[in-house]
Amino acid sequence: MNKSVIRFILGYVIGFMGLFLMLPMLVAFIYHEDVWVQYALVAAPCLVLGLINSYFKPKKFSFYLKEGFFCTGASWVVLSAIGAIPLWLTNEIPHYIDALFESASGFTTTGASILNDVELLSHASLFWRSFTHLVGGMGVLVFLLTVIPLAGGDGSQFNLMKAESPGPSVGKLVPKLKNTAQMLYLIYLGLCALEIIMLLCAGMTPFEAINTGIATAGTGGFGIYNSSLGGFNVACQWIVAAFMFIFGINFNFYYYILFHHARDAFRMEEVRMYSLLTATSIGIITINTLNSSKGLFDAITKAAFQVTSIQSSTGFSTADFNAWPQTSRCVLVLLMFIGACAGSTGGGIKVSRFVLMGKAVHKELTSYIHPRSVKKTIMDGKPVNHETVRSNNVFFGTFMLVFFVSIFCLSFEDLDFSTIFTSVIATLSNIGPGLSLVGPTANFGFYSDFSKIVLIFDMLAGRLELFPILMLFHPSIWNDLFNKRQCKELKNSGKIMIK
Repeated sequence: MNKSVIRFILGYVIGFMGLFLMLPMLVAFIYHEDVWVQYALVAAPCLVLGLINSYFKPKKFSFYLKEGFFCTGASWVVLSAIGAIPLWLTNEIPHYIDALFESASGFTTTGASILNDVELLSHASLFWRSFTHLVGGMGVLVFLLTVIPLAGGDGSQFNLMKAESPGPSVGKLVPKLKNTAQMLYLIYLGLCALEIIMLLCAGMTPFEAINTGIATAGTGGFGIYNSSLGGFNVACQWIVAAFMFIFGINFNFYYYILFHHARDAFRMEEVRMYSLLTATSIGIITINTLNSSKGLFDAITKAAFQVTSIQSSTGFSTADFNAWPQTSRCVLVLLMFIGACAGSTGGGIKVSRFVLMGKAVHKELTSYIHPRSVKKTIMDGKPVNHETVRSNNVFFGTFMLVFFVSIFCLSFEDLDFSTIFTSVIATLSNIGPGLSLVGPTANFGFYSDFSKIVLIFDMLAGRLELFPILMLFHPSIWNDLFNKRQCKELKNSGKIMIK
């Protein structure tokens, strides 16, 4: 394993964390808050380490998928660990595990919180929580590909991007992978800026609009008020609902629209299915909650907001859907599993995986009826190779394994099953709120440290599509490092004969 490349990339991640932490410092200066000191204490060493790291570039930069997955998993653990320190040092979250939970929830764009009263936080910390969504939405390593010159060619860069980008398959929009990453970030930030402008026009203050906009862009869902977005006017709620839906769509769709490939955009089966699921879910919940609403428009508004919030894995709320009828809650839980599109900032298993699974089942049934037939799996007008279908099936199995093991770990809390079940799916799919004791008006603060660590693992595993985090626990990764070191020591001691 190329350890020098891993060190180099992790050093850059730490350096950029120092730059990111300067933004909440600026917010603290604007609002005359003393917490800028704690943020500076974390930012300064990060910047120094990042600067030192930039002078020690690896001699050999090429690396493979193993290094890409390891770098990704380790980078997100480092991000979460460092991001928690200022929240802990300010004493706004006195317990470090709680601060780590909040930080991991922010970077993974989960939006689950341990805070009883978010309005007690400083403006700087409120902004930092929201900003972590913006960083985590598109991915910090994809961000690195846009701003630093990574040698090693497109093959090495692709291994890094594949490990962090959501979906069953990752491709290039343009010939150069770096240009693809830049294009994705331009679309991402452009949509975010558009939402902020529209929210300002709808009546939000600049601080409210910026925090809501960047939290929506990353489909995170950290609110700056205890009522989430329930206290804003209907116009603001509809704007946020529309952008939650928009950010849940595969970004390839926007690239095709912008560069005159509309036919390719509307050929995307995943986007069509995502839109159909959203519309159908809104219709079912509207009808189901009509009697308890103030009218048809109120029912549609709340249904549309919560459906787009849950399916895009944003997690904002305008109503206590925990009190909705059973059918409505069932629809929302199903959407937690399905999630948004691949190639979006949303979480969940992804719509494309369910589409592929449905096609695989149909193909299997057809083979039983016509044993001699040879039929390919087609998606978006193109054949899907066997490796993609196989990895899709493996992902489903791994997801359910992690899901059930996590439920078992949380069962020692002796809580009701609805709380445990939705706690796990809400963190593993990066949704945020669940049902019962972790509903939209509650939080995760009552869990023990052990359970919080399990849920932190779920948030990281869900955001990184399981395998980059699971690889950190694979013995062969560490054995590989140990064996190489051991071999070098034996060689130096003369115990190995070199021919």
